[in-house]
Amino acid sequence: MKKGKIFVMAATLGLLGACAPMSPYEAVDSPAVRKTVESARTPGDHVALVTYFENLAAEMRIKAEEQRQLLQHFQEKSYLYGRQAQDRQSHTWALMNRYERAAKASIGKAASHRRLAAGLEQDERERYAVTGAGSARTPGTSRTGDARTRSSRHPPND
Repeated sequence: MKKGKIFVMAATLGLLGACAPMSPYEAVDSPAVRKTVESARTPGDHVALVTYFENLAAEMRIKAEEQRQLLQHFQEKSYLYGRQAQDRQSHTWALMNRYERAAKASIGKAASHRRLAAGLEQDERERYAVTGAGSARTPGTSRTGDARTRSSRHPPND
């Protein structure tokens, strides 16, 4: 991997970490993440987002498991909490479900960005194959060297 791509991925992950929302289950749809997702253009950007969403999903699974264990405790020892036992159980159950949903959403987003990164990498490989490694002609010109066949997406550099 080139140094530039590594720097871009590190910068993207740093931005995501610095702009993390207060509660972790909101991290999937926070404004900072949304802005980073919207500005992702390169395969490296999408790979960084895959890493971010996979790490977030792992964190959400851990938190869901903690809540599951706490819920089990509240169910087994409800006599210790009196009137508050059911409130604690329902609150813990709700948090556990919320973390699990956030993990699933995060995994879905990671898969989506993985597909986008693979598609962009494939486009780059195809573009590289068309322009040709070792090709004598410059991209955007015909075999005779005539620049009239240049694509409208790539205007001449005058």
